[in-house]
Amino acid sequence: MRLITHLRRRQPAPSRVPRASELRALLEVLDDAVAAQQPADTAVAACGAPDGATGQVAQDCGQAGVRFHRLRARLRNLPLTEPDLLQAQDLAGRLLAYDQWMVRQALNLAFTAHPDARTEEARLQFNGLGRPADDLRRLRDALKDTSTRETGNRPVAHEPRRSPWSST
Repeated sequence: MRLITHLRRRQPAPSRVPRASELRALLEVLDDAVAAQQPADTAVAACGAPDGATGQVAQDCGQAGVRFHRLRARLRNLPLTEPDLLQAQDLAGRLLAYDQWMVRQALNLAFTAHPDARTEEARLQFNGLGRPADDLRRLRDALKDTSTRETGNRPVAHEPRRSPWSST
């Protein structure tokens, strides 16, 4: 018993990642998420076009869904410890889940196997990702402001990475 206690005491404490590094990592994912919203917003709006959606719209929605799935995985895997950053991570995860769900619903309604008047009426209501996309941008902007204040009015260096699926 004494040996186990002795061994436990000798284990080094886990090293703590500085808050600035955690914030930088979270902002990197949020920047990528906000960048992914524009093509997804366009694709969802195209699903609600009066003349119907095209095969290209289906591909765009599929790519947007994959992007949101991967962003949610990256967000979930961030090793954050700060309580406010954990809350931001949770909120961002829920907002990304909504974006992913919205893309899927738009795709399902635009390319339904059983079109009827109710489905068509619902499909025509799509005009983009909506308020949750704006909420995600506001969250990212608020965290950038926090980052700027905490680093002495110097913005934290982070550039959104270009998605390998983007055409621009």
